[in-house]
Amino acid sequence: MFHGNKIQATTEEATLERPPRPAPVAGSTLDRLLRWGAKSLSAGELVTLVLGPGGRVPAPELSLRLLGRAGSLAALAGQRAQVLSRQPGLGIARAGRLVAAFELGARVRAPAQTLGLAVTRPQDLLPLLEEEFRGADREHFLAVLLDARHCVLAVETVSVGCLDASLVHPRELFRGAVALGAAAVIAAHNHPSGCARPSGDDLGLTGRLARCGRLLGIELLDHIVVGRGEFVSIREHGWPGPEPSGGSETSADSEG
Repeated sequence: MFHGNKIQATTEEATLERPPRPAPVAGSTLDRLLRWGAKSLSAGELVTLVLGPGGRVPAPELSLRLLGRAGSLAALAGQRAQVLSRQPGLGIARAGRLVAAFELGARVRAPAQTLGLAVTRPQDLLPLLEEEFRGADREHFLAVLLDARHCVLAVETVSVGCLDASLVHPRELFRGAVALGAAAVIAAHNHPSGCARPSGDDLGLTGRLARCGRLLGIELLDHIVVGRGEFVSIREHGWPGPEPSGGSETSADSEG
């Protein structure tokens, strides 16, 4: 018959007898990171550590292959896990770790202050919007909710569309604004094509959203279209006039 104190003693002895984990091999990537810091490593070596051991293809070989095919670290960071996992030897687990590591780095670099940010001009929102749309290969439609002083209350994703359009219903845009008691809203969406020039559908949707906002007592201050390295404020571009009433959903088209 076993007694509790004997079992406890046996467990403690096993713990004490457990051999220590071996130190990293001298001169290895992990050893140099521990000794000299992450900045001492190349991009390929950092990717190697994220990929980790295991898999059909060794991590150092796979990291060089991934960077070579992508062309740059930034291009590799912009790829989706589903696309990366198609690379021979990568797999969904390694691809997921890599995408998660890039996302952590991006969030560290993201603007520290979002909530409470005072918006006096479209440029005030650019760092926030560029981060929200970073790496997006689909149209994302956002609602930036503002209080009476035009400070940011929240940023909500209203819809995610296809390669060149997203379907937006006014009730989806204003639902969060009503719930939070927002005084105003700024709509924003990206053009994956890279061209920020508003399409006819963008202008028509803006007019419709503005009319719905007036009915609710929540002003649509602007609709910002973000491209690659450029943006257009529809308020500054030319605010659309009243449009005929249409269907229940409107497409925000990015002109290809």
